[in-house]
Amino acid sequence: MIKHEKKPTKILLSQRHAIFYFISVWEKRVRRRITWSLDKKKYTCTTKTHPLEYRVKKHQSRLLKKLGNTEMWMQHNKIENLKIAISKINGVIIKPGETFSFYRNVGRPTKRKGYKMGMELSNGKPQPGIGGGICQIANLLHWLSLHSPLTINERHHHSIDPFPDDGRVLPWASGAAVFYNYIDFQLTNLTENEYQINLWLSDKCLEGEIRSNKNPVKTYHIFEKEHAFIKDGNNYYRTNEIWRESIDKTSGNKIGVEMISKNLGKVMYVPKSYVSAKTFQS
Repeated sequence: MIKHEKKPTKILLSQRHAIFYFISVWEKRVRRRITWSLDKKKYTCTTKTHPLEYRVKKHQSRLLKKLGNTEMWMQHNKIENLKIAISKINGVIIKPGETFSFYRNVGRPTKRKGYKMGMELSNGKPQPGIGGGICQIANLLHWLSLHSPLTINERHHHSIDPFPDDGRVLPWASGAAVFYNYIDFQLTNLTENEYQINLWLSDKCLEGEIRSNKNPVKTYHIFEKEHAFIKDGNNYYRTNEIWRESIDKTSGNKIGVEMISKNLGKVMYVPKSYVSAKTFQS
């Protein structure tokens, strides 16, 4: 069971003034660019317009959601941002030994590239930001990847839970946070097969799939354990564990089970039910 721990209250230099935050962000961005040049990874550089023969996993997520008092114009702008980002990723091939990096493919979202002000989360609050909303692609890619043999070698968990569930079908914390360019999402292909990422928009959903040039021999089942809302003083937290079962596609027999992640995030609303931190830890 996950043990709840209080967050440190120390104020970072980057939180004291906007200029320090700006410097901190760009220092991290420069470090990432240097890493991309020197880390000796083989990054993806090939796309194919025709889908590979075998589908590994397909999923979709709604484009417009009920998010409290959030202005809907940010969500509509998000759709335009998704279109641009999709054009940079759709059809990408991850060959054996190659790594897919979300931001190496998408690049920096800027107004000059056509990105609009979409919704971003800052300190648990929705606010406008250029390119806001493209993290929905990273969320989808993470879920697809969990159902594939690809290795997730960089994934950042959202540290907050900003809105109550609205028709949630996936476990909480099964997405991936991204922020140009140092909070990235990366996949590495350690198999002998090729994999392809395909993304598109339907009337109501962002849709995506991972395909392969070889018929998959395994399927995967993702589930959560130890889900709970916790009250600690005046704050609320949400926690769970994400697990994955591997299943032989021919026999249907379970091959193995593994825990993918333990998650803890601050909740920015009052949950309908919860336990106290003392009760949870006992």
